[in-house]
Order: sequence, then C-alpha cells, then structure tokens
Amino acid sequence: MSGQFGLYVRHTLKEGAADAFDRLVAVAAKGIRNEPGTLVYVSHAVEGQPNVRVFYELYRDREAFDEHERQEHTRHFLTEREALVVSIEVDWLTPVTGKTW
Repeated sequence: MSGQFGLYVRHTLKEGAADAFDRLVAVAAKGIRNEPGTLVYVSHAVEGQPNVRVFYELYRDREAFDEHERQEHTRHFLTEREALVVSIEVDWLTPVTGKTW
C-alpha cells in the first residue's frame, strides 16, 4: 500500500439531479477505466439519502491522481457536476492497511 493515495468524496445533489449526476458519472467512468494508475473509482448511492453520492477513489500514487485530474473526461465531469450539486466534501486518504486488487 506504500505510496497509494485515496479520496472519499461526498456529493450532496440538488433535488431531482440524481439521475443526471449518475449519467454524468457513467460517462466519466468509461474514460477512467483506461487510466492505469486509477486502482478503484466507485460511486455509491447512500441508503435513505437519495440526493447523496459518495465516491471512493484509490490511486497508485499522487502522480496517478494528478494524471487523472488532467484527463478530458475528468475535467468534463468536474465542470458539469457544478450544475447538479449543492455541496461537495472531500477527505484525502492515506491507506494504512487492508486489501487492494
């Protein structure tokens, strides 16, 4: 796990924006699948909170995250999500122990 870098991102969505947000994520995910340094990128719905989406992201290292941020599909997602969210909270993570793929 040495060097790995992660994020926990909580998106609180505008009322009625969940479907559009999920479609936007699905488009971005197609490009993200081809990023060799992106180890995990998963969007989660939260039980009982239909206007919340939580992402868990794990990268090989900080450089892989920086490369992810430079990608056109990521930049498009970051720009377009602004119209769909009320707030975004980000926790920067350093893996300590566990299992990765």
